[in-house]
Amino acid sequence: MSVLTRLDLRAFDGDLADVLAVPAPAGEGTAALVREIVAAVREQGDAAVRRLTVRFDETVLGDLRVPQHELEEALAGAPPKFRAALDYARDRITTHHEAQLEHEVQLDKDGITVREVVVPVDRAGLYVPGGRAAYPSTVLMTAIPARVAGVREIALCVPPDRDGRVARPTLAAAALVDVDEVYRVGGAQAIAAMAYGTESIRPVDVIVGPGNVYVAGAKREVAGVVGIESFAGPSELVVVADDSARADLVAADLLAQSEHGPDGAAVLVTWSEAVIAAVDVALDQLLEHAQRREEIDATLATGGRAVLVDGPEQAMAVANIIAPEHLELMTEDPESLVPLVRNAGAVFCGPWAPAVVGDYVAGVNHVLPTARTARFASALRVADFQKHVHVVTLDEAAFTTVAPHMRALADIEGLDAHGRSVALRQDNP
Repeated sequence: MSVLTRLDLRAFDGDLADVLAVPAPAGEGTAALVREIVAAVREQGDAAVRRLTVRFDETVLGDLRVPQHELEEALAGAPPKFRAALDYARDRITTHHEAQLEHEVQLDKDGITVREVVVPVDRAGLYVPGGRAAYPSTVLMTAIPARVAGVREIALCVPPDRDGRVARPTLAAAALVDVDEVYRVGGAQAIAAMAYGTESIRPVDVIVGPGNVYVAGAKREVAGVVGIESFAGPSELVVVADDSARADLVAADLLAQSEHGPDGAAVLVTWSEAVIAAVDVALDQLLEHAQRREEIDATLATGGRAVLVDGPEQAMAVANIIAPEHLELMTEDPESLVPLVRNAGAVFCGPWAPAVVGDYVAGVNHVLPTARTARFASALRVADFQKHVHVVTLDEAAFTTVAPHMRALADIEGLDAHGRSVALRQDNP
């Protein structure tokens, strides 16, 4: 039995969007539950957070905030190899995001000076998955661009384990990048707490970070109350492969993103039936030894597909419709396909650039748009923590020059007070 559900699109001349399954939005039951959680936290604060943590995480919490000394002890006690990896990843991620810093724009023409002042938000909220697994890499990916942007206060929420503790690797990473506050709260209740504030958690201006369908749903619910970078939900990978691709590497990469859990996608797109057959065999072999088999099976059951196409151009058309979080080009000449990419969170070229390198040490951010939002959204960036404020200056001569244009526009729009604002300056300079 094939591990991946097969879809043959060879000679297909219809609309690819009609036959390629699009991730369905959260069901009404999920959306209603998210709204219930967000409303409870907004109205009841810490009490709701504690009650919901018992309900969903089976954990009774004392203080929501993790003491600072626990972060420092976790970093001091980090195994040498892990600490070296953290330091290396931190430096790569920092360098990449420092390159994104924007210079202030200033334009001078006709006596009008227009500047854009780049201002960081005051307080950022980070969400890092946890509970059954630790993701110190996500701490780095969310906190570093916030720090590079100049954010003064950073609060982090992470689900606790059943003993109410946060994994030490997560705390070590938080200490390394100087996260100000860490709270042992997860799920939709964490997003609501950061958006609206509780007795223990002060509200933030921006919330970033990946999570499950409940976290993504809560971010949708509070968008507008706070800034949201994108809807980074369950992990997705599309691999475009030809006969030059090693089947075991393709299979390994599909499983790597699948082990994040249910509701994601793991899709092979190829114009070679032999590649599909070989990848299926490799998947069977690798699955025998997969430690997170339950999570992988859940992903493959709903999002595991092998799409057979006519050739490279149709393969890229399929990839663009899926608009995946991660796109791997495992072909003999991957660079030739890059110009055809329209919709993807991040692209990885060739056998030596798996999506995993982007997850950890390439320096690019691994908080990426999912659920087809790569059609309009991008990876988490420094700019997600910044605002652009316009500063405008005119002298009297410049004002006199542009006044007739302003009055003409005010007249046509029927905004008498706008016109009067101009006229008073003209008549009483």
